[in-house]
Amino acid sequence: MTTTTTTEVAGEAAKAGMPQLDFSTFPNQIFWLLVTLTVIYLVLSRVALPRIGGTIANRKGTITADLSAAEELKQKAVAAEAAYNEALANARSEAAKIIAAAKADIQADLAKAGAKADAEIAAKAAESSKRIDEIKQGAVAAVETVAKDTAAELVGALGGKADAAAISAAVAARLKG
Repeated sequence: MTTTTTTEVAGEAAKAGMPQLDFSTFPNQIFWLLVTLTVIYLVLSRVALPRIGGTIANRKGTITADLSAAEELKQKAVAAEAAYNEALANARSEAAKIIAAAKADIQADLAKAGAKADAEIAAKAAESSKRIDEIKQGAVAAVETVAKDTAAELVGALGGKADAAAISAAVAARLKG
């Protein structure tokens, strides 16, 4: 019996087809479709869409306020950068002035030290030149004396009599060139 009952139910279902496509239930389906669409429209138009519109308006206002605040901050940053660049240029200019003044002071000190050193060197050179002249004079006198003594000894060794005046004259002539 179960097999016949199941088979009969399956046969009746196959005859009826899909219930959505049964033309006898169309007016009922259309009524509930219209009721459902009306309820959805009312819920959306009275509740959901105003909330969404308010949220969008709030977001738009927030975004506009944030953009204007960002623009103000950008202007402040540009002004701060200009002030920084101006201060940096002033600092560089001041540093260049300080460096130039320091260079001038160093050059003046260097010139003073150079002049002092030149004066000391000139004094020492003059003193050295004087000493060299004295040494030359002493050397020339010593050479002349040694030459006279050597000539007198050579003349005596060769068997002649050494005349001091003749030796002095010969040595003097030879030293002159």
